[in-house]
Amino acid sequence: MIVGYTTGVFDMFHIGHLRLLQRAREHCDELIVGISTDELVLSHKKVKLVIPYEDRAEIVAGLKCVDKIVPQTNYDKIRAWENLNFDRMFVGSDWKGTPQWLQYEKLFANFRVDIVYFDYTIDISSSKLRVFIEENFKLMGRP
Repeated sequence: MIVGYTTGVFDMFHIGHLRLLQRAREHCDELIVGISTDELVLSHKKVKLVIPYEDRAEIVAGLKCVDKIVPQTNYDKIRAWENLNFDRMFVGSDWKGTPQWLQYEKLFANFRVDIVYFDYTIDISSSKLRVFIEENFKLMGRP
């Protein structure tokens, strides 16, 4: 049985999120999704989320391609592996080749964990949705 793992914030859940999770599930028998907690996102990205953790977790848990969700309280992927013992980790292609993920590739090779990169959906993101909403509020004369 192949256990897969991916993580994300999943704020303002959109089609890019869904496609990532569906593709990940096609490459494993069980898909575990780590959802970043509000505190983790605020401390690292300095962004206030639109959708609180509990709601984001419920949305992702409701997808038939997701078998289990866990809170992501830190970005330590090795600790996540120690707790979840996954065989494959799914990551957006925007991380491929970065020093951080080159290091993870080396470390995970020792544990026989494959890192699978999926094409990042460049035409939609929660960040783009946030900007779109802010611009529309300005057009309507709202702060």
